Amino acid sequence: MKLPDPEIRALAASWLAKAKVDLEVCDTLAAHGDLWEAVAFHSQQAAEKALKAVLVWHQVEFPKTHDIRRLLDLLAGVDADLARAVADATDLTPFGVEYRYPGEYPPVEPEAARAAVAVARRVCDAATGRISTD
Repeated sequence: MKLPDPEIRALAASWLAKAKVDLEVCDTLAAHGDLWEAVAFHSQQAAEKALKAVLVWHQVEFPKTHDIRRLLDLLAGVDADLARAVADATDLTPFGVEYRYPGEYPPVEPEAARAAVAVARRVCDAATGRISTD
């Protein structure tokens, strides 16, 4: 496989770095013990940014969106295996959309937030495995 030019590689690496920062934020907030909504939000953000990193790597344009399903649909066109492997990340979308602003929704339970982090970490790991930023 031919590597993208240095500019594309750098941009993909930047998206991936942002995703990893969101995972670090998740770990910090989870240690606090009562910020589960924020943990879930940053989980969604990490997965979203990791998927966008892979799309950048493949030079696939994407809209400004927090909808992980839309990103996975785009990803399926260039890496169907990855899109299938992380399809459960669609469950994170509400944390980046509905929970982003005040509204009526159920509280995020600790178990749900921890599960969201696990999904986001798996997406980030999978994205990292698809991108060579060296």
